[in-house]
Amino acid sequence: MLTIVSFVGFTAFVAVFSWYKLRNDSLDSKDGYFLGGRSLSGIVIAGSMLLTNLSTEHLVGMNGSSYKNGFVIIAWEVTSAIALVVAALYFVPRYLKMGLTTIPEYLEHRFDGFTRTLVALFLIVSFVVTLLPIVLFTGAINLESIFDVSGTLGISQSHGLWITVVVIGIIGSVYAIFGGLKAVAYSDTINGVGLLAGGILVPILALWDIGQGNLLGGLQKVFENSPEKFNVIGDADSVLPFEVLFTGLIINQLYFWCMNQAIIQRALGAKNLVEAQKGLLYTGVLKIFVPLIIILPGVIGYYYFGETLYATQDQVYPALVKKVLPLSLLGLFAAVVMGAVLSTFNSVLNSAATIFSVGIYKREINKSASESQLVRVGKLTSTALAILAILAAPLVAEAPEGLYQLLQELNGIFFIPIASIMLAGFFLPKVSATGAKVALGVGLLFYIVTSFIIETNIHFVHIWGIEFILNVIIMLTVSHYYPRSKSMEMPFPVSLDLKEWKYAKHMGGALIVITVLIYIWLGN
Repeated sequence: MLTIVSFVGFTAFVAVFSWYKLRNDSLDSKDGYFLGGRSLSGIVIAGSMLLTNLSTEHLVGMNGSSYKNGFVIIAWEVTSAIALVVAALYFVPRYLKMGLTTIPEYLEHRFDGFTRTLVALFLIVSFVVTLLPIVLFTGAINLESIFDVSGTLGISQSHGLWITVVVIGIIGSVYAIFGGLKAVAYSDTINGVGLLAGGILVPILALWDIGQGNLLGGLQKVFENSPEKFNVIGDADSVLPFEVLFTGLIINQLYFWCMNQAIIQRALGAKNLVEAQKGLLYTGVLKIFVPLIIILPGVIGYYYFGETLYATQDQVYPALVKKVLPLSLLGLFAAVVMGAVLSTFNSVLNSAATIFSVGIYKREINKSASESQLVRVGKLTSTALAILAILAAPLVAEAPEGLYQLLQELNGIFFIPIASIMLAGFFLPKVSATGAKVALGVGLLFYIVTSFIIETNIHFVHIWGIEFILNVIIMLTVSHYYPRSKSMEMPFPVSLDLKEWKYAKHMGGALIVITVLIYIWLGN
């Protein structure tokens, strides 16, 4: 009973707090609904960015992967700090100067309208078939385990997971549909505090138990039990070889943190450039510490359970939570897990609605649509995508390398082609719209064929790097024969203060140095 009360109490608090902060806000305008009225502060941006990124696919999926593979997967997290520095110092100042609401907007003015529409469709499909179903399913795994939904209702575990997926999807949709970005951002901030506090409590209590009251003693025992799992340098045949840091991984990170609508939309909603840069760099600091929550517990799980859960690695985190958390905290932690799921789910829904309403409906269907009509279409889009994601969630259940690895493999279908043309748009002025469209199509087909149809024996992140180089060659070649015909014009400037944060470069340099030191320290 205490578990349920604490779960409902924290979840209700987040909802009431978000409503209170929004009670006087207008959500009928495009900027008000999709960009939080361009009023977000650095702390709110960082909290929302972290929670949009960090969800149960990390708590469940990455801890499951680290349980089996160790700290080599830390690259997914700490290298994010470098990409966030690039976003803060290079990309976001340009986005804000252009007055962008969506990233595809930039593509229209750099290339053409059809390129923008293509990328918008790519992004919406990627949300529905990759991220949203996996977020829902991993959240359901955790909550089903904590509340024993299947046992309570007297049904099979698969049916219990299905019911939990539907409930999470409905609640998450309400936030995104009726509150817009600002409701998402405020709820994310509170849930972010809860996730960091609850997430760090799990390894602390585990190490306290293992060390019999001595945290460092507990960590020493875990290390002595399996020292190989603390090595961050992955072998060539590991789940994440070290070499991928210099091929496809950096391209993926640049896309995710600098060009991904679901992430960068928070910075686009900043009240000025200083707050946008603070938000991005604060997020970089948080990403350095996040492995304590989403990687270390998996290795601790290996100490407790050995190889007994290797066949079902995504079950290790729920098992660890139930083992180390007292019953009085299980409900609160379940609420934190629920918040993590909702934050990613409703953030992605809001971003998808923004892309469709502004990038497709306004451009291709109803060019004279008013701002209130765009908001209404955004709400309908969120509803439709939520239903599709709920229906798709059970399809991701069987992932041989774990759900997080599956998410990354699927992301490559869309991320790398888009990253290729975005980077070309900024750094290769001769690339034309025709070159960009050809590269989008060829890149998409190349990755699907080499990753899912033929056996290449090449790690999928290396394939990302190969695909990126191939796309650049294609863009330059096609653009030679079909050259660029127009210069870029951005006719939608906004009246924001674009003065840089005076500590941005200092903090950015520190984050890069810390990332390198982590590899030196843990590279055995």
